Amino acid sequence: MERHLAMVISGTLAGTLSRLMLLRMDYRQYPGYPHGMIAHISLGFIASAMGAVAMPAIIKPDFAAVTFLALAAQQFREIRAMERKTLENLEKTELVKRGNDYIEGIARTFEARNYLVMATAMSVSAAYYFGGIPAALLITALLIIFSRSFMAGETIGDICEVERAGLDFTGALLKVDEIVIMNVGLKQMRKKILSEGLAVRIKPKGANARAIINDVGQRAAIAHTAATILGIKKDVDTPELTPMARKNIDTGEIGLYILPAIKDPEALMLAVKRTPVLESARSKPLSTEAGRIAAGKYDRV
Repeated sequence: MERHLAMVISGTLAGTLSRLMLLRMDYRQYPGYPHGMIAHISLGFIASAMGAVAMPAIIKPDFAAVTFLALAAQQFREIRAMERKTLENLEKTELVKRGNDYIEGIARTFEARNYLVMATAMSVSAAYYFGGIPAALLITALLIIFSRSFMAGETIGDICEVERAGLDFTGALLKVDEIVIMNVGLKQMRKKILSEGLAVRIKPKGANARAIINDVGQRAAIAHTAATILGIKKDVDTPELTPMARKNIDTGEIGLYILPAIKDPEALMLAVKRTPVLESARSKPLSTEAGRIAAGKYDRV
């Protein structure tokens, strides 16, 4: 009995620690402090306890006790729905929208982290049973490292080259190099954009990357990330000051325009590079024969 109790405690502690390591407040502004963090830490503790209890139940054996894992999976799906609803409510007050794709990606991430926490707790509990405290500590460290690297995912910098670009007007049309962004009618706004605005050019490294950044949701995520990190001079009802990412229809490259509160080109390029690649935007046309043929012809145009 004492050994089983030690298994549960070690697994629960390891899982909760893993959740703490995965929980951070950054440019995404969510979860908020302190209430959002308390909620997610509590859910991580519950997931850890459920995972840690499962292993002694299997060893006993008491397979009926393991069936509550199915209930846990259902609860984690409810967490995903809860996060989606919360972020959709917050979206209404954002000057630069995240976009539905970004919201769905964040909601999936919060759900997946609870599964990772549960798996960590089960693994550490088993490690304690077979190898004692040293094995439990080793597995805890390895799983925390794995969880952090696994949940990091790809970023725009991994699949694209990001270069500084120029802003110019052809008549009233704002352009990032040759990429048309929007029409700006007021002369004073055009002057302000030219003097205070920044722009970057996002060049895909291949056909797969081109498909990803051509996704409208991915472009919205890039603009939102840049606006959050650098700040913006936009206020309500000033659409010409809204950061925008538009596509060169001939090459698939993206031009991003922003009127930042902090005019720092290097910071802008870094913000764009660190924007996560959204799950909903992931596409691999090169994995098919037709896609490879089409990509080859596209690159020769």
